[in-house]
Amino acid sequence: MTSPRSVAPVVGFDLDMTLIDSRPGIHAAYVELAARSGTYIDADLVVTRLGPPLEHEMAQWFPAEWVAAMAGLYREIYPEYAVTRTSAMPGAREAVEAVRAAGGRAIVVTAKWEPNAELHLTHLGIEADAVVGNLWAERKAVALREHGAGVYVGDHVGDVRGARAAGALSVAVPTGPCGADDLREAGADVVLPDLTHFPAWLTAHVAAGAA
Repeated sequence: MTSPRSVAPVVGFDLDMTLIDSRPGIHAAYVELAARSGTYIDADLVVTRLGPPLEHEMAQWFPAEWVAAMAGLYREIYPEYAVTRTSAMPGAREAVEAVRAAGGRAIVVTAKWEPNAELHLTHLGIEADAVVGNLWAERKAVALREHGAGVYVGDHVGDVRGARAAGALSVAVPTGPCGADDLREAGADVVLPDLTHFPAWLTAHVAAGAA
């Protein structure tokens, strides 16, 4: 007897550098934040290390007592400066559609502030069945378990840790700051070159589960 998960897979996806290339938008938002705050921020450096929560990056540029306020300002200006400058990663739409074609559900679990994550998906026409924000690394397991995800796809070693904490299969793509070797060393079960390879992998995965 096949399990519901194998027949109708629930697949979680990270957002930044997995489904979307948000580097140009994030760069622009940090440049604006630097101008408004009068604080030097190396936006070129910032976009090389996307993944962890916003507050982690803010702490590199602002005193601890400023971090919450600057994170709030950044989230406020983000829609104007970041959303339209962001593009879908190659294969992103097709990866989400492949989950639906298999009769499953595609959810997005991200460290990004949830309202801004939803703006990105709406702007790019990527239709997720659920969006859960403000979760990083092992904390992503909370949402993955809640939605019954058997697979989590991400580009960062933190995503691998989240998948493993949830008991989900970790599928990694080296399209962000972490290389393929780093992702494997972190415990990724599968490393694909990019999301264009995901539909074929999913087809094989679902077939194997149903066999």
